[in-house]
Amino acid sequence: MVTRHTAFSPDYRSACERFRQAALHLGWQVETQPIGCLGPQGDELAFDVAISPGGEPTKVLVVSSGLHGVEGFFGSAVQISLLEHWARTTPPAVRCVFLHGLNPFGFAWLRRCDENNVDPNRNFLLLRDHCGKSPEDYARLDPFLNPRRPPTRWEPFTLKALLLIARYGMASLQHSVASGQYQFPQGLFYGGAGPSRTQQLLARHLPRWLAGSQCVVHLDFHSGLGPWGAGKLLIDYPLDERQRRCLTDWHGVGSFEASDSSAVAYHARGGFGRWCVSGGLAPFYLFSCAEFGTWSPLRVLAGLRAENQAHHWGNPSDPSTIHAKEALKELFCPADEEWRSQVVGRSLDLIGQSVRGLLELELPDTRLARTGQGHPPV
Repeated sequence: MVTRHTAFSPDYRSACERFRQAALHLGWQVETQPIGCLGPQGDELAFDVAISPGGEPTKVLVVSSGLHGVEGFFGSAVQISLLEHWARTTPPAVRCVFLHGLNPFGFAWLRRCDENNVDPNRNFLLLRDHCGKSPEDYARLDPFLNPRRPPTRWEPFTLKALLLIARYGMASLQHSVASGQYQFPQGLFYGGAGPSRTQQLLARHLPRWLAGSQCVVHLDFHSGLGPWGAGKLLIDYPLDERQRRCLTDWHGVGSFEASDSSAVAYHARGGFGRWCVSGGLAPFYLFSCAEFGTWSPLRVLAGLRAENQAHHWGNPSDPSTIHAKEALKELFCPADEEWRSQVVGRSLDLIGQSVRGLLELELPDTRLARTGQGHPPV
């Protein structure tokens, strides 16, 4: 029998309160970063930061969650589970920085994107990204992806999607849809016209939170891509030899997909990982997107499409809008207890492997300059 996993919270407010209390119980410093928006109950929306008081200051473990809003239900459960576990045992001998609910608007309002319909993981553009040009073939898909009307029960989404796959091929469609677009502000996977509020706050405060660090291992938790309950580390920047060796030694062969791998389905622009690694925050910065699978790609895309329709063209109190948002939550954080137990267990194992590896890392030569001078402008 699978027991109920209690670390999962029913809503954004509960998740934030539980995270703060768990961190304070360990004696961690907790900060709140408001984004200037209100939640469904009229409360101020913010993401939380918790920093451990002890540990080796030059070696830092960063665990982040909720960059894709509604995925925060899963990521929050991982962080709360880990804090509660350390309260019963002993926290690791490294400094820990936990970023909780990085996209509080999407978390609170059951959206994957933020208050400006921006997909935050397509928003962290670097100067060499040419300020976010959309794939040329995205425009032909926009009428299908973003119909300007509320969702209906009789939408032949699957049939239309299969016809497009037959016509253009799955790989081409995945690239066109999910790599990020910058011309349709109400569309899916919109990367924005400039840095999001979350990016601005991270650019301002991450150097302070990571001050004195030399080796940073950063795990950013996501859900919705891949086989049911399976985990994979996704890397959106070129790995050097040392980074690649660490991932292989700590997590095993085949545990990660690098940006240069032929197995990568599509290359997303404006990713959080590449931005962190390029920012000169530490001489050694190893970022991994820890992705855990839920439902099939077509079912996930259908849910994203329906919620986007409901949000922009539906009535907030209409049953179809409420259903679309609850369905999106299920797509990225299934209620199935076996799935929940499995993904949290695997996540804690992943973090444990990263901590052990981080503790064994040799510090870089402090005579060498850091990798950059901050983040280049969009």
